[in-house]
Amino acid sequence: MAFCLLRFDMRLPAFSPVRSQDLYAAALEMSAWADEQGFDSIVVSEHHATDDGFLPAPIPMLGALVGRTRRIRLSASALLLPLYDPVKLAEDLAILDLASGGRVAVTAGLGYRPEEYAMFGQDWAGRGKRMDECLDVVLRAWSGEPFEWNGRRVRLTPRPLTQPRPPIWVAGMGRNAARRAARFGLPFQPAVDTPEVLELYRSECARLGVASPLLLPPGSGEMIFLSEDPERSWAQLGPHLLHDARTYASWQPEHQRSAVHSHATDVEALRREGRYRILTPDECVARARERGPFADFVLFPLCGGTPPELGWESLELFARRVLPQLRS
Repeated sequence: MAFCLLRFDMRLPAFSPVRSQDLYAAALEMSAWADEQGFDSIVVSEHHATDDGFLPAPIPMLGALVGRTRRIRLSASALLLPLYDPVKLAEDLAILDLASGGRVAVTAGLGYRPEEYAMFGQDWAGRGKRMDECLDVVLRAWSGEPFEWNGRRVRLTPRPLTQPRPPIWVAGMGRNAARRAARFGLPFQPAVDTPEVLELYRSECARLGVASPLLLPPGSGEMIFLSEDPERSWAQLGPHLLHDARTYASWQPEHQRSAVHSHATDVEALRREGRYRILTPDECVARARERGPFADFVLFPLCGGTPPELGWESLELFARRVLPQLRS
């Protein structure tokens, strides 16, 4: 069965005709609709101090999504864990777990923008140590048992619904991330498909006696829109998709690798690159048949401040013409 996911990051570049409040209202409406249509998951992301208003607060956004949905899985990927007070984060995630019936997951990431650490007064050079500390505190807090941390007595109530813990993954692109996930006995979600890093995670889990290691390989990296007329849609959506691609590329350090990293500098180059795809319904079904039962479809209806009416056209076309064939 194909996996169908909605992604929101709430970017709003200056050229977009959309107001910020309209973008958020549309994301909530689309999420409630996707829940009814049988989509599998909704993902939000996190960045700070951006020029285009990228979503800086995924926890309250997840809370709003919990209130508008009943079945669909919800996640933050990635949550920049070292920027949080881990005790407060453990409480917030426990309440989301309870309120959602166990539908909320987080992928914990280090981040790659030093200015975000500076904004929150955190040490960039010590981010790995801070990540370990935050993971340790969150996991201990979820146990419900009192403990001491930094001279503070910590006791979390109420405990999360999901036991032994709510779903939490460790993200990363290198060997340190693989070791960290194994050390904490957590699932690992690498940013790129690097065989030696994946094998390191497996071997470290075996060495440490992790009972059920879980590895989520990177997805295709494709962001998909549906259209009966891709030429028309590229003319409408191209600047929004290019803004998303170029902004991400401008943030990437020289050594950084990512499944969604684009090198395009104009819309035509972006189209040729193939990471952002505008497909007809028939092309979408053919893609699913080619990739088999584990094909993933990441729909990004508000990408780069896309006007909601264009995002709705894509979603409704997918639900009407593609989703029934994926589920049959």
